[in-house]
Amino acid sequence: MPANPFARPSQEAATSVRFEAEVLPWLDAAYNLARWLVRNDADAQDVVQESLLRALRYFGSFHGGDARVWLLAIVRNTCYTLHARHAPEGRHASLDDEALALPDDCPSPEALTLLAVDVGSLRQALERLPPPLREMIVLRELEECSYKEIATVTGQKIGTVMSRLARARERLRAELSHPTTEAGRHDVR
Repeated sequence: MPANPFARPSQEAATSVRFEAEVLPWLDAAYNLARWLVRNDADAQDVVQESLLRALRYFGSFHGGDARVWLLAIVRNTCYTLHARHAPEGRHASLDDEALALPDDCPSPEALTLLAVDVGSLRQALERLPPPLREMIVLRELEECSYKEIATVTGQKIGTVMSRLARARERLRAELSHPTTEAGRHDVR
């Protein structure tokens, strides 16, 4: 009986199973990083899709270790590669209500309003950071990567990661503590 020409070789099947087990659990982290770097939902989805294709294509070069860090490095590089080719720097994505949705813990309307203002202010301040500083905050604070993992993702030394993260936090703090000129015009003094 001849072999089935449509059957995948066992090595390819094993690689596919290993890829699904090691890389696919980190899809949310990949999308989160892509979303903050490209600042657009549709573009972030495209970046993640392209990153997964690249990750699958080069999965043979992944020799164990932290698959999350490996995938995040691919996402970061894909973001910057595609961004350099296609997108102008001045693009901004609108904030959608789903991203600001709060868990149903029944807080008061006043508490909801204050929290929405805080979350909105934080999102806007994070959006205003330059991409290298924004990526540091996203990787450390949102994705909870260690300094070593961030260094691996970004291809930088740990000292550089630490100094950029310190500058990013300081810049974010300054962005949050200084009202924008629009808000300043409406302040009652």
